[in-house]
Order: sequence, then C-alpha cells, then structure tokens
Amino acid sequence: MPRLAANISYLFTEHAFLDRFAAAADHGFTGVEILVPYEHAPKDVAGRLTTHNLKCVLINTPYGAVAGGHTGLGAIPGREAEFATDARRALDYAQAVGCTRIHALAGMPDGGDDLAACRAVFVENLRAMGEQAAAEGVTVLIEPLNTVDFPGYFLTRQDQAHAIAADVGLANVRVQMDFYHCQVMEGNLAGNFRQFFDGVGHIQIASAPGRGEPDAGEINYVYLLDLIDELGFVGWVGAEYIPQGDTAAGLGWAADYGIIAKQ
Repeated sequence: MPRLAANISYLFTEHAFLDRFAAAADHGFTGVEILVPYEHAPKDVAGRLTTHNLKCVLINTPYGAVAGGHTGLGAIPGREAEFATDARRALDYAQAVGCTRIHALAGMPDGGDDLAACRAVFVENLRAMGEQAAAEGVTVLIEPLNTVDFPGYFLTRQDQAHAIAADVGLANVRVQMDFYHCQVMEGNLAGNFRQFFDGVGHIQIASAPGRGEPDAGEINYVYLLDLIDELGFVGWVGAEYIPQGDTAAGLGWAADYGIIAKQ
C-alpha cells in the first residue's frame, strides 16, 4: 500500500500552520511534506511531529527572490555561493526535524542565460549538496515543473531530470516525480514511471487539469497507485494538491489507503 503524506503547505490550510500536523494525523496520514518551513522554528515543527507521531518526509530548499514562487537558485549561473548557503540551511533544518529528503529548486534563468551553462551549474551544485547530504543520511531530489504554472523554470521533463541526476553521479541525488506536472508536460505517466523507476526517489499527486483532489480530471490514480505498489516503490507519495473545498471533506479518494474523510 502506498505511504501517503499530506503536503500541509496545501492541505489543511483551514488551520493555522502548527495545527495542521494534528489535522493530518487525525485523518490517518503518517507523513507530511512542508514546502518552505523556514519561518517556523525547527523545535516547534519537531515537537508537533513527535506529538502526533508524524514523519516529515520532504522539504524544499529556500525559494529565491520571488516570495511564494518556485524559483530557487540551483541552476542559476553566478549564484553558486547563495545556493550553497540555501542548501546548508535546508540540510540543517532537515537534521533538526528528522527529514531525509530535500527538493533542491533549480530556479528560473534569465532570458540571456545560456541553458548549457545553467545545466552545468546545476550538476555541480547538486554534486556539492549531494556530498554533504550523503554524510547526513539525506536524499537530494530534483523535480520537473510544468511551464504553464511555472513559466521559465529550468527543469521541465523527466528525461532531462534523470539525465542530470545521472551526470551528478551520486546515489542520493534522485528525481521527484510529480504526476500532475508530468501530465501537463508530456503525459504517458505509466510509461514514464516504468522507464525511470530506478531513479525516482519521491512521488507527488494531484488531478489534471486543475491540480485538485486526485479523484477528478483525466489522471487515473487508482491505476497509478496500484502500479506504484506493483513496481515495489518504497518511498512516499505526497498529496500535493489544492483542495477544491474543505480539505477533510475531499479526502474520500484516499479511503482505501487508511485516510479518513470527515468534517
């Protein structure tokens, strides 16, 4: 059975941030994702995780200059020192809250940036971060994002991401496969998942179109979640979607996986 994690940056926003841990646990989740946890003291987050018997399964590196946007600095030439600082901050936070996966944001190059140079910078930045992370038991993840929601983002396709991870050459640098983003960019979800399975370190789900609950739209998540089991994926599946109403009322899609839909 897939291990489902609630992305509490999106889910349970009816509650104050620190109260979302209790809400997630009350509805049967055993893991949580937090996109950008840095405005909250690690001890406060760690305390809520312990109190509610939850695992923090994913955080992101800090965003770049655009507050609230998926920007980051991983593939931005000339910003290597800043990325190193962000990577260290993320690793320290992860250690403090017991998180073993960090999504390293690639960023949005300027129009004049050479994309080959961006790629080279990203590989070197990931290698440096990955070497630090390996010593601390942390996996570094990169995630292709779609160009409709995030125009200009450097990393957009599965083959691109897996090729970069291969060039980094570290076992703990892997790809985060978000089925929503993949559907928008290239489709062929089962085929992509089968092809790149060995390099996938984390999964996220949402409906397409709309990025809502995964029981609507054109993606057959009953099939895909069964496929995740069939292929023996042992990581986490993050519910990273935008609830179309009250979070708890929309959890019926996950009832077969121990998640409780209630008001």
